[in-house]
Amino acid sequence: MRYPLIVATLAALSATSAFAADFRIGLQDDIDLLDPARSRTFVGEVVFESLCDSLVAVGADLKATPELARDWSWNDDHTVLTMSLIPGMVFHDGNPITAEAVKANLDRARTLQDSMRKTELQSVDHIDVVDDLTFKISLKQPDPTLLPQLSNRAGMIASPAAFAEGKDFSQAPVCSGPYKFVSRQQNYQIVLEKFDQYRNAGDYHFDRVVFLPIPDTTVRLANLRSGDLDMLERLAPADIPAVRDDPNLQLALVTSVGYQGLTINVGNGVRADGPLKDKRVRQALQYAIDRDVINEVVGAGTFQPAQQPFGPDSPYHDDAFPVTGRDVEKSKALLKEAGYDRVPFELIFANSTTGQQIAELIQAMVAEAGFDVTLKATEFASMLQATKIGDYDVVQVGWSGRYDPDGNLHQFVTCGAGLNYAGYCSQAVDDLLNKAKVTPDVEARKDLYDQAQAILQDELPLIYVYHQPWPFVLAKDVHGFTPLPTGLISLKGVTKG
Repeated sequence: MRYPLIVATLAALSATSAFAADFRIGLQDDIDLLDPARSRTFVGEVVFESLCDSLVAVGADLKATPELARDWSWNDDHTVLTMSLIPGMVFHDGNPITAEAVKANLDRARTLQDSMRKTELQSVDHIDVVDDLTFKISLKQPDPTLLPQLSNRAGMIASPAAFAEGKDFSQAPVCSGPYKFVSRQQNYQIVLEKFDQYRNAGDYHFDRVVFLPIPDTTVRLANLRSGDLDMLERLAPADIPAVRDDPNLQLALVTSVGYQGLTINVGNGVRADGPLKDKRVRQALQYAIDRDVINEVVGAGTFQPAQQPFGPDSPYHDDAFPVTGRDVEKSKALLKEAGYDRVPFELIFANSTTGQQIAELIQAMVAEAGFDVTLKATEFASMLQATKIGDYDVVQVGWSGRYDPDGNLHQFVTCGAGLNYAGYCSQAVDDLLNKAKVTPDVEARKDLYDQAQAILQDELPLIYVYHQPWPFVLAKDVHGFTPLPTGLISLKGVTKG
């Protein structure tokens, strides 16, 4: 019911000259918390790209470059990272960005009770302030994943005054990005305005950026076509040919470093005690799914079938794990071996058009093998909360991806990790992935990931379905946008008109 309201309201805004310098972005989902330490949603990262700078940045080439930190160096055994900040920078509240502020942020991310960054920073032993602009991060052991983590939410630096005791940072976030927070209406919009004291303010050309969650892909595209949006992220694959043929629109498509799949509750609360706790049932579920059909029917050929968290272009991709083909008879045999003729379960998914299509297709596929699936469409943030507390059987969810392999695997499958909503725990997997964290040599590190994957491919707490593309669509008068494999939206250098 809210979509007509969004269309009408946006039309009114676009007709008002006072908003001529706005840039409006249609999001597929609403975000959870506007707090880098506590956020879990991908669209949260999209908003943070404009709101909160990180210590380092990652561009289209997936290489770390300076952002808040102008330079950095390691000691000989790679256990101490020394970083120096760009001088003269300030937060949105006018307070200076200092080494003390960085220490406060990293310590908060490591210790806050509900922080989602604990696993990402688990190698950090302590942070020392050297001077106003220099700090040292001392590690418990070498960690080649640390720099990549500092390019994302773990390295986003907010004003300590905004998360002081008694304050809810997510309600009034104060960061250091090119745009500062103005307001948020849950499930409707987030408004940011240009921060004129930003060090590269001249590279950002809009007075305000408005993010609008519109889960229905048809409505999202209609808003763009009518001029009520300037850009949208995650176009429905079925609409790609029409967008390519539309002279008023631009398609910007890039393959992501992430994946989409199914997370199965194998150890998270009372709902983990059903038939899916048996790995044979999970294996049967995988054999009942045809990834090629999902690619062609829903993905229009853009949903590259996946068997593992690392795409074919990653040096950590292992050819020993080819994509599992659909085999209904083998699926039935595994269920029978586990003692079941039919297995019921509930599949929850985000209430987007694409999510609905995939869920319905999986429901139909697996029914033939013996699975009776009940579908439950859920608002995205609510879905994540349900998975966190274990109130689910199977969830259809993905990950935007990290260019370092640790970020695509460790926090999802190690015992007690922040994003391990499956409740999976294997000491053997933990040992391998923890060792991979501290192994700098690529070949030796890949061998550890291969060994861990051999276990995970057998036990299947997660079933990877496809490597997602990032299809962005822009109005024809938008210029200077470069799509990133991370799926994030950088407005640096983007203009309209």
